[in-house]
Amino acid sequence: MIKIICVGKIKEKFFQEAIKEYTKRLSKYTKLEIIEVEDMKGDNPQVIMNKEKDLILKKISDKDYIITLEIEGKELSSKDFSKYLDQTFLNHSNITFIIGGSYGLDPQIKEMSHFKLSFSKMTFPHQLFRVLLLEQIYRSYKISHNESYHK
Repeated sequence: MIKIICVGKIKEKFFQEAIKEYTKRLSKYTKLEIIEVEDMKGDNPQVIMNKEKDLILKKISDKDYIITLEIEGKELSSKDFSKYLDQTFLNHSNITFIIGGSYGLDPQIKEMSHFKLSFSKMTFPHQLFRVLLLEQIYRSYKISHNESYHK
């Protein structure tokens, strides 16, 4: 099972449609759960990340293998990401991806992470990033099943 915990809701219809499409495609390969926690407001980034941390922690279970999405994380090619997921599923039945809010992830969440993943040193809107993550997860399943998918 793959769980994606993300801060904030998707408001834009075109992002909602893309997420819906990749969720449908992934249903052939795995159970997928997307959990949205509230995007906190305020002036103090540390206070906001701390509040978001508390919401995220409520959605994590002891059996989750946690992959945090962090700009400081390790970059992988799509093939290497596919291999990594395959290897991880050999020992863990649940992989949980965590996408932080606009200020990132609280240090406590980062410390819990089993693997820190970066897609790029660039900054992406969180709504778009959710689509990118789903696409890469879908691509990894296509690669691991030796199925064709446009390059």
